[in-house]
Amino acid sequence: MNNKGLIKLFALLFGLVSIYQLSYTFITAKIESDAEAYAVSTVAADEENYVARREQVEARYLDSVAKNPILGFTSYEDAKKKELNKGLDLKGGINVTLQISVRDILSGLANNTKNPVFNKALADADAASKNSDATYLELFFDAFDEIKGDTKLASPDIFANKGLSDEVNFEMGDEEVKPIIRRKVDEAVISAFEVLRERIDGFGVTQPNIQREGNSGRILVELPGARDIARAQDLLSSTAQLEFWETYEPGNQNLINFFIQANEELKSIVEAPEEAPVQEESEIDSLLSDVAQDSLELASERNPLFEKLQLNGPGYAIGLAAIKDTAEIGAWLRMPRIRRLLPTPVQFTKFMWERPSQGSEVAALYALKSNRDGVPRMSGDVVSDARDQFDQFNRPAVGMDMNVRGAREWQELTNEANLNNTGIAIVLDNRVYTAPGVSQKGGIAGGSSEITGTFTVTETKDVANVLRAGKLPAEAEIIDSFVVGPSLGQEAIDSGFTSFIIAMIFVLLWMIFYYGKAGVFSDIALVFNIVLIFGVLASLGAVLTLPGIAGIVLTIGMSVDANVLIFERIKEELQKGKGMAQAVSDGFDNALSSILDANITTGLTALILLVFGTGPIKGFATTLIIGILTSLFTAIFVTRLLIDAYLSRRGRRLDFATGVTKNLFQNINIDFLAKRKVAYVVSGILILAGLASLFTRGLDQGVDFVGGRNYQIRFVDPVNPAEITGELTDALGSASAKTFGDANQIMVTTKYKVDVQGTEVDEEILGILYNSLQKYLPDGASYQDFIPGGTNEDIGVMKYRKVGPTIADDIKKNAVWAVIGSLAVVFLYILLRFRRWQFSLGAVAAVFHDVLIVLGVFSATSALMPFSMEIDQAFIAAILTVIGYSLNDTVVVFDRIREIIAERGWRAGENTNLALNSTLSRTLNTSLTTLVVLLSIFIFGGETLRGFMFAMIVGVIVGTYSSLFIATPIMFDSLSKKLSAGKK
Repeated sequence: MNNKGLIKLFALLFGLVSIYQLSYTFITAKIESDAEAYAVSTVAADEENYVARREQVEARYLDSVAKNPILGFTSYEDAKKKELNKGLDLKGGINVTLQISVRDILSGLANNTKNPVFNKALADADAASKNSDATYLELFFDAFDEIKGDTKLASPDIFANKGLSDEVNFEMGDEEVKPIIRRKVDEAVISAFEVLRERIDGFGVTQPNIQREGNSGRILVELPGARDIARAQDLLSSTAQLEFWETYEPGNQNLINFFIQANEELKSIVEAPEEAPVQEESEIDSLLSDVAQDSLELASERNPLFEKLQLNGPGYAIGLAAIKDTAEIGAWLRMPRIRRLLPTPVQFTKFMWERPSQGSEVAALYALKSNRDGVPRMSGDVVSDARDQFDQFNRPAVGMDMNVRGAREWQELTNEANLNNTGIAIVLDNRVYTAPGVSQKGGIAGGSSEITGTFTVTETKDVANVLRAGKLPAEAEIIDSFVVGPSLGQEAIDSGFTSFIIAMIFVLLWMIFYYGKAGVFSDIALVFNIVLIFGVLASLGAVLTLPGIAGIVLTIGMSVDANVLIFERIKEELQKGKGMAQAVSDGFDNALSSILDANITTGLTALILLVFGTGPIKGFATTLIIGILTSLFTAIFVTRLLIDAYLSRRGRRLDFATGVTKNLFQNINIDFLAKRKVAYVVSGILILAGLASLFTRGLDQGVDFVGGRNYQIRFVDPVNPAEITGELTDALGSASAKTFGDANQIMVTTKYKVDVQGTEVDEEILGILYNSLQKYLPDGASYQDFIPGGTNEDIGVMKYRKVGPTIADDIKKNAVWAVIGSLAVVFLYILLRFRRWQFSLGAVAAVFHDVLIVLGVFSATSALMPFSMEIDQAFIAAILTVIGYSLNDTVVVFDRIREIIAERGWRAGENTNLALNSTLSRTLNTSLTTLVVLLSIFIFGGETLRGFMFAMIVGVIVGTYSSLFIATPIMFDSLSKKLSAGKK
């Protein structure tokens, strides 16, 4: 090997840099462990709210040592920025994909026009977007072009308005206007991106990630380590739409008459509930009963509205209701049939609920003075600054300063409120935060005001942060969210580390058992390879996920393949009578072609995963690609350096075998091709059985592909999933529960309100789950114990995922393209490499064979297996990895076939069988080590990866079989026909 000195220097520097990069991770882990121990010793477990208090103590400890020098070259604050990033499934937190509403942006640019052509085009674009990959903006342009007639985009009541007068005039044609609108929409999305980034900077998590997804209007946000999930979701989805409305005076008779008439009307609309058993009076009943009904005598008959809403609420509120009933009451009040009952003086009234205080079970309803267009008296664009502060009673509040225009309008509004004896409702994102009256005659001058209410200090910081950052230019809908509780993240680390160690130990021992001293050198290279993988991940700032750990562990199994190929070729050279040094040199040289071909095909499938995958799947692909590159370096160069160094002293010899394995797989002469017809029949039966199952039973598609929500929920004692399914179906209409791992843990899937936007639905479903499952929880378990990131990390929702229908379709399409793309790329590579389409045909046929069998096995066994067999993105990653592995095996065999036939000729299959037999040791060796590694992850790697690993295990077994009995025979049959026809 030439340039040994240079390779030694590079390997040394590469190793030192990797260790240096990983040192930051060890430093932060040590300090955070000390902080956790200090918090545990400071706050006892029997203290009230001890989890939150420990978190506060831990945070203060880390703040106090953040800038202290460590080892003379770093500090905790500096090391935290450079440590190996852990993904949500290892650290807990939230991953959200936000869809910025291009529809809202277009409406805003058109000044909320009532133009029928414009609004019809929007409606058509809404419908088309459900079944199209095109951007919403292009769909709108297409829809507009189809129906526009004489209407132009540059019409005065569309885009040639006052707001766009500097850029659009009514003389422009549509093709001139479209680039301007495209730029304006892009600017709005960029503005939303910047607003969100400012909000996240004020949220206080380390290593947040925010990025745009092309021109789709989607923004991906990751907040690793975020504990307060509800707070994070509010921060991200809040548009910061601050509004100031005037309320009606208390006891407005027009409104009271309206509610009485609405109640009467609802009697014929709302079905009577089944009679419920008598229960003790709850806290809500007690609170609501304190609110007087005055002249309303309603006890003797059924009253749908007044059974849920109590009139004469506190302060300037019109009524009071239990939080669980607010959605239903709101839906009733929005009914056109009910809205028509509003008397003329109050016909444009806007009803809005207050933002209830934390822990409260009731919410007040406000009636706000509005107009035909529903425009507030003042909006938040007049706010020039906002800050968290304390009010005169030392309660947390938000202070605001307004610009000159805002100060003038504020004085006018507060003056009218004083004269009319009305309140001023301060509304943020359609929630009334406070609605005080005004006692100061002439109104409040100066433009300074204060939002008060039942805030915590954290909440005032968030509200001030949101107001300072500004409002989003359009609504941001959470179309995909992935939430993991911190305790589940720690469990994932523990299970991933366990599987990693077990797999590592087995592979190290196996290589020594099979190859003796040469196996020791391979093991040293393998350990060095692992250090390099983690070092590269840390230096690139890549995120380590649980599938990423699976990718690294899989790399352990696959990285020995290169050493096995090299050692087997060296053994062949020794059998030819060559000297040790020459045999080693020729063995490395002859194995190089097969090693490169095998790793390139696997790398190509990993690249496809990287392009089409999202979230954790990208993590898997990233570690797999890094592992392939570092494995090539360590196997080809580091192992060679170690062997050459050992053999450099006289008299030393390596047998590349032990006494047990010396003659293993020697002189084998299996006639594989003679058995190909039997193999075709067996494979045909398996594929037909799989297809029958696929067409009759189908696949258990996860929420990634069909949309919906799933919740991983843990209890103390075992539960019956069938019983829970029935109860949740009654509550949610659509729900299923399956055991997920241990008998005390289930995965609940539901499509309830999957099309509805806003975090209110997430809160509603969590409330329904808590109420429905409360009897399975320990006595005294509260809602805060149940929710993810709550006060009890051992029970409740450990993780949940939401996928909207639109993004589910996108994920499904990307998955299909990923599989097709990987097959096409590999077909072309093999065609270029082997120069015969018959080799490509054999390889791709074997891949199709493997994929169909894996799909068939999943379909046939999904109801029998005690773990999740859902088809999701992780399953697609498994399929693509199976494709890569199968091709890896097939390419090694093909490479040997090409080599032997080039030396000895075709000979009617004799030399093809010789090639298959000569690679059998390598094929079985690699398959065995890979299988044991996969079994290690399957058993010890955690429930989340079990279905993923099962697909891989089936794929490796089938892939090994297909490379011997499907790929090679198909290649042989198609090529022999060509040769027998006299073609070269």
